[in-house]
Amino acid sequence: MSIQIGFPAPTFTLNDARGEPISLSDFLGQWVILYFYPKDNTPGCNKEACGFRDRYDAFTAQNIKVLGVSPDGELSHQKFIRKFDLPFTLLCDPDATVAKAYESYGPKQFMGKSYEGVLRQTFVIDPKGNLAKIYRKVKPEPHAQELLGDIAELMGTAG
Repeated sequence: MSIQIGFPAPTFTLNDARGEPISLSDFLGQWVILYFYPKDNTPGCNKEACGFRDRYDAFTAQNIKVLGVSPDGELSHQKFIRKFDLPFTLLCDPDATVAKAYESYGPKQFMGKSYEGVLRQTFVIDPKGNLAKIYRKVKPEPHAQELLGDIAELMGTAG
């Protein structure tokens, strides 16, 4: 069964960059942006992360939690956070279990080679823990701004 808008988001617990376990259920009562990205310190991922960083105050002002998820480990996340001064939480999904649960893992191509990997996708989860919006094709640079507009609209319709 594929995941769908209006249904509960798959639950998870993953370690953050400090090795602390973080669960999706920790954020009930808040809007959550859960974004999957392939790898720390790569051009598209840098642009996407910096977009969230540059708009972080706008997200927090609306009580929106931003969580980035990649297969990278704690040390890689720590360096990524320091290098770009990222104020939001990055989670480690080393075996892509959570990415697979969110159908954000699959076939990719790079320089003519095919392989399986984490897909750049984003999920908006409402305060009750249900999926409110799914982005399957994400353009890294304008994405954070796009999310701010879409979530404002979702908040207005969520009553």
